[in-house]
Amino acid sequence: MFVKIGGIKQWITIKGEDRNNPIVLFLHGGPGDALSPSADAMFSGWDKHFTLVQWDQRGAGRTYGKTGPSIASTLTIDRMVRDGVEVSEFLTHELHKKKIIIVGGSWGSILGIYLAHTRPDLFYAYIGTAQIVNWQKGLSASYSRVLEMARASGDKQAITALTTIGPPPWNSISKWPMYHKWEQTYQAKLVTAPAAPTTISAEYASAQERAQYAAADDFDFEHFWGLTLSGPLTRVDLPALGTEFEVPIFIIQGQEDLTAVPEFAKAYFDSLKAPRKQFYSVPGTGHAPTVPELNLVLKILTDEVRPLALER
Repeated sequence: MFVKIGGIKQWITIKGEDRNNPIVLFLHGGPGDALSPSADAMFSGWDKHFTLVQWDQRGAGRTYGKTGPSIASTLTIDRMVRDGVEVSEFLTHELHKKKIIIVGGSWGSILGIYLAHTRPDLFYAYIGTAQIVNWQKGLSASYSRVLEMARASGDKQAITALTTIGPPPWNSISKWPMYHKWEQTYQAKLVTAPAAPTTISAEYASAQERAQYAAADDFDFEHFWGLTLSGPLTRVDLPALGTEFEVPIFIIQGQEDLTAVPEFAKAYFDSLKAPRKQFYSVPGTGHAPTVPELNLVLKILTDEVRPLALER
C-alpha cells in the first residue's frame, strides 16, 4: 500500500504469517535500489517467524513512480532519516508493537545507523550488512585495492583505465562508471559464495514496473551522489554521529567487499559502545548479498534478536 510519509505517498509491503511476530524493516541500498521486486525470493520462509516490511524509499521504486522527479530537492540524508522514523512509527502503530528491528545493507546500512542513533526507543536492534562508514575514505581504499589487484595480475587495460582517471576524490560523475566497471570485474573474481536469489515477483515483473525501478535507481544516483560527486552520500561520515548507541548492534561484512572495505567496518564497530554488539565476517562474499550472508542474518534475527523482541 501507499502510506503518506514525509508529505508524499511511499510504497510499503507488510508480509507475515502471525501479527504477533516481531517486525523487521529492511532498508535497501542504492539509495534507489529497492528490494521489493525480489524480496519474496530473497527472504522466502522468513515470514513464518517475522513480519517482513519492504519500503521503497523516497526516490526509489514505486514511490518514485508516484512522485516522479518532483521530490529531487528533498533528497537529503536528514529527510530520509525523518522518513525512516515515520515509517517505523507507522509500523508500531499499525501492528500494535512497541518497537521494530531494522536490517540495512550498503546505503541502507548508513540509514540504519542514523535511525538507531536518532531514535533508539523505536528499535530492538540494528543489523547491518556491507556497512559503509565514510564514503570518500572507502572509495579511496577501494580504488587502491583494485589498482593493486590489476597490477598484480598484469591487467594492462585495467591499469591504463584506472591510472587515467586517477585516484579519488573525483569531481565528475563520468569517472564513476569507468572505475566501477573494474571494481565489479575484480569483485567477481573474489566472490565464491553463491549469490542471493533475486527472482522478481510477478507483480513487479512487467516491463513498465522494471523500467520504473531502473529509472528510480538512475534518479537517486544522480541526486544522492551528484553530477560532481559531491552529493549527500559522498559526505557520509558515521563516526561524526557519535559512537554511543542504546540498541544492540550487529554488523555482517563480506570478507571480499571492495565497496565497503571490511577493515573500515571493523574499526568503526570496535569504536562503538552498545548494550550488545557483534561483528561477523562472511568468507567468499563481496558487497552484494550471498546465500551464506542471508543465512547468517536470519540466524542472528532468530537466535539473538527475536528473544529481545518477545521478552518485552
